[in-house]
Amino acid sequence: MTRKAILGVVLIACMSTAGAAAAESTLDQIKSSKTIRLGYRETSIPFSFVGDYRLPRGYSVDLCKIVVDDIAKQLKLEKIEIQWVPVTAETRFDALKSGKIDLECGNSSQTLARRAEFDFSVMTFVDGASLLFRKGEVPATSDHLSGQRIVVVSGSTTEKTLAELGASAKLSASLIKVPDYEAALKALTDKKGTALAADRTILISTVVASGREKEFELSSVQFSYEPYGLMMRRDPDFRLAVDRSLARLYRTGGIGPVFQRWFEPLGNPGDVLKTMFLLNGLPE
Repeated sequence: MTRKAILGVVLIACMSTAGAAAAESTLDQIKSSKTIRLGYRETSIPFSFVGDYRLPRGYSVDLCKIVVDDIAKQLKLEKIEIQWVPVTAETRFDALKSGKIDLECGNSSQTLARRAEFDFSVMTFVDGASLLFRKGEVPATSDHLSGQRIVVVSGSTTEKTLAELGASAKLSASLIKVPDYEAALKALTDKKGTALAADRTILISTVVASGREKEFELSSVQFSYEPYGLMMRRDPDFRLAVDRSLARLYRTGGIGPVFQRWFEPLGNPGDVLKTMFLLNGLPE
């Protein structure tokens, strides 16, 4: 065999090996290892946070547990071991890209820019950003953003929305960036900022969890649309497995007890959420 022919055989072999490695999907990895790595947030109450014994808890955490049980059945596995990995609003993206986690169980909003890099499940929640003020300090005018020092969590879609408003000269306010919602509430309490911006549910839940409901007041203004979903690497088969589980949960009404467990203090789901569950309960 000539040197050229030998090099050709070696090249084909290398390409085949690389193709086989690249072909291993998320479901293949889960099936072979019997393990899945789930990312969770430590302070995103009630979606994803640390509870008793430092264990992940929350609405999105429960959804992920249901998804894992269903994937185990789809893969004909008796059980899939869960490895819980803490992530933040900023580190969640790299954690997915690097393979540190397979699925992010938090409160990530689906955007077209994010969907260019990641897959998302069917919608899990609908929310919108608003402002939290210290009691009695909500502006009398309708322009709640004007002139404020707004505390915002770094890496959140709220930060991006406010930055875009600032770039378009529609926002005459300064942003104070913090790592999480616990730090954000402290910054508002310490008067480092005049308002705290986040999704309405996050604002309400953060205040309720602090036990200081009488100290703060929520603005009636809502300045963004936040469609949440479980975020994962680009993998159509894995996304379908996740969607199949969530769609069944919505279709059968199994979402009811899960929702009630985490949102009962905030009342029953509104018409928008009911419609979201109905539209995402896709038939098999």
